[in-house]
Amino acid sequence: MSGILQKLRQRWKLVIGLAIALFIFSVSVGISGAYVLAYTSTEEFCVSCHEMSYNYAEYKGTIHDTNRTGVRAICTNCHVPHEPGPLVLAKIKATKDVFYTYISPSIDTKEKFEAKRAVMAQRVWKEMKESDSHQCRSCHRADKMSVELQTAKAQTRHAKAKAEGMTCIECHFAIAHKEPDGPGPAELFGKKAAAN
Repeated sequence: MSGILQKLRQRWKLVIGLAIALFIFSVSVGISGAYVLAYTSTEEFCVSCHEMSYNYAEYKGTIHDTNRTGVRAICTNCHVPHEPGPLVLAKIKATKDVFYTYISPSIDTKEKFEAKRAVMAQRVWKEMKESDSHQCRSCHRADKMSVELQTAKAQTRHAKAKAEGMTCIECHFAIAHKEPDGPGPAELFGKKAAAN
């Protein structure tokens, strides 16, 4: 009987040891993953590629970069989802940028970047439309806006947009980057968008 108990104890020690090792591994992966997500969401990381210097230069000095309150929106505030699941998925999808930047450079010169500007902008506009401009709304909350402090024109446009089920990007585009040639959100979404 003592031989059976000894074997059971050994198995339990093995099971407990494996459980502890799995726990330590899981915590390590979680911490490492969080670090990678945080690091790849910094402004420094986003603009570390030569290709990002074109649109980063446009962003500098805009209302999202410098303003009276000192609150800044960096690349990831506008271009990456903020919930954990969609954020991880966006980061996985972004690995294609490594291919287009280093293996098959498609925007490695200013000329190539400008040639693809409209396509890239329209893709971002479409994603923002589909998410109901979620990234915008993470900072700009309609329920916290002081409507009475808005201009009469802004009040009218916001009321109309709300009534028509429009989302931020349909009117507020080309705020941080140069507007590309070609169809804008109005044509893209089939609605008459107001100028930013």
